[in-house]
Amino acid sequence: MAVYKKTYRPYEGRLTASWSRFLVIRRYAFEDLRRSRFLTVFYLASFLYPLIAALIIWVQHNASALQLLNLNGASRLVPINAGFFMTVLGWQSMLALFLSAFVGPGQVSPDLTNNALSLYLARPFSRAEYVLGKLSVLLILLSLMTWVPGLLLFGLQGYLEGWSWMTDHARIAAGLFFGAWIWILVLALLALSLSAWVKWRPAAGALLFGVFFVGSGFGAAINTVQETQWGSLLNISNLMGTVWVQLFEGNDPTSNGALFFRVSAGGHLPVWCCWAALLILCGICLSMLSRKIRGAEVVR
Repeated sequence: MAVYKKTYRPYEGRLTASWSRFLVIRRYAFEDLRRSRFLTVFYLASFLYPLIAALIIWVQHNASALQLLNLNGASRLVPINAGFFMTVLGWQSMLALFLSAFVGPGQVSPDLTNNALSLYLARPFSRAEYVLGKLSVLLILLSLMTWVPGLLLFGLQGYLEGWSWMTDHARIAAGLFFGAWIWILVLALLALSLSAWVKWRPAAGALLFGVFFVGSGFGAAINTVQETQWGSLLNISNLMGTVWVQLFEGNDPTSNGALFFRVSAGGHLPVWCCWAALLILCGICLSMLSRKIRGAEVVR
């Protein structure tokens, strides 16, 4: 528009608060994800196991249903304890890995491939807000899959069993919440960092699986050849299993972890080592994002 016409008028509408501008990125990301029918079907199917678990809890507290199904001893077959909720969390967390491999690579790589980061950062977005906006997509989706149904199941069991059961087993609720959030942060940061460095989406999703399964096999080989247990530091599932056992059962565990996240034989590590390894992994992912998320790419 030519300046001499003097028809330019500044925007006089309501401004978005600076602290919430990253939510704009999240809103448009959700609109893109909503177009995928496969993602919608998979996400709805992921809640099937929590529904089955809720049915098990309800049946065990319904005398008429137990008599009708001839399951008077069902409480002994499926005890509702820390292992029950850890299994629910383990199954949902495994599905969260598949969801991250499908959703995560599409968050950052298209912007890098099409050189769109400069357009984002030319607006009132900082690099941290851009990452937070992309990260919030995975944080919300994975939260609804993991700790939210877990705490709903805990609340259902507490409602049917009584307030005293909830107070006596408050550690389970804390384990569900904090254990799920540790896994969510590791998954989300790993998915975004791989998406930033591997611009081809299928390769980034495959590499996310490779980090878990190849690292697990490599760590087991180190343990076997070197006759040590420190190779398990490369096994993220082993690290998560150790942390979860400590969160759910304390210093006197009676299990070796959850489904898909069990502590392997000979892979017992100090809990502080597992925490440190997971924090270091998150730090490496943040460093990888910091090197790639820039307004301009310098090519030597």
